[in-house]
Amino acid sequence: MAQKTNPEENARKTFILDTSVMLYDRCSIHSFQDNDVLIPLVALDELDRFKDKKGLIGENARYVNRFLDDLRKIGNLHKGITLDNNQTIKVDIKTKYKVPVGLDAGLPDNQMIGMALELTQKKKHKVIMVTKDINFRVKCDALGITAQDYLKDKIEVTNDGFYRGYIDLEVDANIIDMCYGDLENHSCLIVDYIESKIGRDLCENEFVCLKSGSQSFIGKYLNEKISKVKSSDEMGQGIAFVKERNREQLYALNLLNDDNIPLVSITGLAGSGKTYLTLLAGIEGLHSGRYRRIVITRNVQPVGRDIGFLPGDLNDKMLPWIAPIMDNFRQGLKDNDLTYFNSMKDRGDIEIAPLAFMRGRTFADTFLIMDEAQNCTIHELKTVITRMGENSKIVLLGDVDQIDTPYIDTQSNGLTIVSEKFKKEKVAGHVQLKKGERSYLSSIAAEII
Repeated sequence: MAQKTNPEENARKTFILDTSVMLYDRCSIHSFQDNDVLIPLVALDELDRFKDKKGLIGENARYVNRFLDDLRKIGNLHKGITLDNNQTIKVDIKTKYKVPVGLDAGLPDNQMIGMALELTQKKKHKVIMVTKDINFRVKCDALGITAQDYLKDKIEVTNDGFYRGYIDLEVDANIIDMCYGDLENHSCLIVDYIESKIGRDLCENEFVCLKSGSQSFIGKYLNEKISKVKSSDEMGQGIAFVKERNREQLYALNLLNDDNIPLVSITGLAGSGKTYLTLLAGIEGLHSGRYRRIVITRNVQPVGRDIGFLPGDLNDKMLPWIAPIMDNFRQGLKDNDLTYFNSMKDRGDIEIAPLAFMRGRTFADTFLIMDEAQNCTIHELKTVITRMGENSKIVLLGDVDQIDTPYIDTQSNGLTIVSEKFKKEKVAGHVQLKKGERSYLSSIAAEII
């Protein structure tokens, strides 16, 4: 998929690629069809410092290095090489550019700014700086340089906002009567009615709350039909039984307990019950024999100041980041001294697996919880999702309004992209929890602060 550009501007352009873009997406280097890509030498120097780094960033750095090395067999990178998609790649070898007064000429970003200014004056076609660095884009804009984010993965927001996983709709009374009457035979008619009212097709596993006066019906769309949503009692939960506190939590419980939906994403503000509901659903699946283990992972991204290196083994190092899981054991299972939690860890029923150690693994018969997924890029989440084996479920949790990772935002984080791109797939379900249930103070703080 090529970089998104203004359809009205069909002229060839020159895109200067910042290091942050190549580290974010290895494929960015050949994603600018019918345009010219210019890679500053200082960017390659920065890229070289990441090639030995573990995880996705190191892999991306090595991929770009190998790709450029392969291009050398075709031609001269300084003169430019044309790819099959009519894109040219060129490495700029000039290392000293004149930078605006007040900027440190020794900084790579400022050298790229100097390059962009010089090229803008010389080039007959448009020069665009592409960077994931927000401050870099601001500096470019202040200096009259066209700059933009890497747009390949960015989700466009509709007038209705991001996909919530459910709709609330006022309907005619006879529609409610059909829902509680012969729903099987009237399902297609109800679907047509709903879709005509909302002006779009329903998504797979999307929930609908139909209201008419004091009457209401809660259903779920799947395979072109509407079916009645199960109550928590009908789901037959055992040791980890939990009763929903609001309608959105009921939707989440239906997704979490449906074995036909291996990919679930749940978003919501702090205290809305994301981790609580998911953990108890995983424990119930473990005790019922549907899964052999629960795996908990997350992107280890600190909030505020980093606490540095931590002593101990892997479990000890991950403790600060799985504290919410332990809190939910105390609350949901009354495991105040964490005896049950620790015994499950010792038996291997619960495993803590940092995101950086995911590559190469396969998770079969596993209930995998990906916490704080809003801090992951789509490429990191792809690494995890493609690890899932048979009879497994992965649940992505997060709050897209609390992103701590540089270079991603509400439109480009992995959690948003997954929920949007999978909304038409039968194997996936999404729900946004909008109410805080931790306490009244927690809920009102999330709104007014």
